[in-house]
Amino acid sequence: MTSLTFLGAARTVTGSKYLLDIDGRRLLMDCGLFQGLKELRLRNWEPLPVPADSISAVVLTHAHVDHTGFLPRLVAQGFGGRAFCTAGTADLCRIVLPDAGRLAEEDAREANRHGYTRHSPALPLFTETDAIRALGHLQPFGYARAAPVLPGVEVQFVNAGHLLGSGFVVLTIQGPPRVRLVFSGDLGRYDRPILPDPSPMSSADVLLLESTYGDRLHEADDQGERLASIIRETVQRGGKVIVPAFAIGRVEEVIYWLKHLEERHAIPVLPVYLDSPMAAQALQQYAARSYELDPDMRPGRGELSAFCTRRFRVVSSTQQSIDLAFAKTPAIVISASGMATGGRVLFHLAATLPDARNTVLFTGYQAAGTRGRDLVEGAREVKIHGEMVPVAARVEQIQSMSAHADQSEILRWLANFEHPPRVTYLVHGEPAPMQALGEAIRTRLHWSVEMPEYLQTVTI
Repeated sequence: MTSLTFLGAARTVTGSKYLLDIDGRRLLMDCGLFQGLKELRLRNWEPLPVPADSISAVVLTHAHVDHTGFLPRLVAQGFGGRAFCTAGTADLCRIVLPDAGRLAEEDAREANRHGYTRHSPALPLFTETDAIRALGHLQPFGYARAAPVLPGVEVQFVNAGHLLGSGFVVLTIQGPPRVRLVFSGDLGRYDRPILPDPSPMSSADVLLLESTYGDRLHEADDQGERLASIIRETVQRGGKVIVPAFAIGRVEEVIYWLKHLEERHAIPVLPVYLDSPMAAQALQQYAARSYELDPDMRPGRGELSAFCTRRFRVVSSTQQSIDLAFAKTPAIVISASGMATGGRVLFHLAATLPDARNTVLFTGYQAAGTRGRDLVEGAREVKIHGEMVPVAARVEQIQSMSAHADQSEILRWLANFEHPPRVTYLVHGEPAPMQALGEAIRTRLHWSVEMPEYLQTVTI
């Protein structure tokens, strides 16, 4: 008997966690943090429905914190098994998880120092030490090779084209009966720079499919024209462009397009500041693993300079970040986090949002309950570090840089299946996009589609 329990990313886009109970042995697919709405974030503090030490193994699809960020807490609660992932995911986790621990500790210290907390004292969800301990559980292996993770259970990673090291999980339970379960993780996009197209899949008995953009189509690729226009208009006003960006994945594409636009003389040559030590380390990993990138980025183009503009600078210290935030010279500042939920970008937003000359440019999905969502929906003030900050700057959003497949790209990927899965579970999406995608799959492909609830358990 095999059961599947949806511990996260069920009718929401964060907290990716799926518990498989296979003949009494437990495996966790993804181990992510909830982000966004407070009611979701509070789930990070709740105990799992099973003891951490009863889980034999974890399988990670990619390194983003909504897929990996709970691992330090799981280890601290007693998990002693291995966390299987690709080598690229392991490399990025060595950057992402300790950084997340440091930020959690810093946020707790700031909350206690300035008193903007209801807890006494505020505590971090996990520490940098917890994160470093969790790294010892990572077990990397390559794409397209099967690895045993439990007795009678094998896992294979197939390139998902979403992030360096990202993979679909193909999990085979030998049985009897034999079951092939495919988990899309985050599905990448077609015909985009830097990363290869998502690899085709031909079959699955059970499919878990992300639905982040299940109700929409991304903006058509305009070769950076809208980005160039936003930058030129901001410079004409004498302002700065602040780009909240996901430190792992999105930063690389933003810099790629800035370099491309500079080379075409479509934008002036401006100082471009990368204010995220984690993103700077990730750039080095992308350069080192250029053989996993799109062919155009491979040797000859895959060196670090492929991600550098002419006046590119990495901001090192927190004090330098604060000084930069209050500088008035036109510039482009790329800083994490991508949904403006924390990190150094908050210094820049606090300093630039009140000034109408500036532009805040979002380049990816903004989950409900985040500052990013509030800003793109027209909030006239937002709370930052316990203070209300008025919004006079322009707020723009470019969806064409999203690393998540839209509805048409999801359907394109599904068209590779030679026969329908017995059931397709839609995950990693808010209810409206999920419902729209489910209807599209039922109508066009005539597949059986379900939309599980949080903590729902189904039999495989």
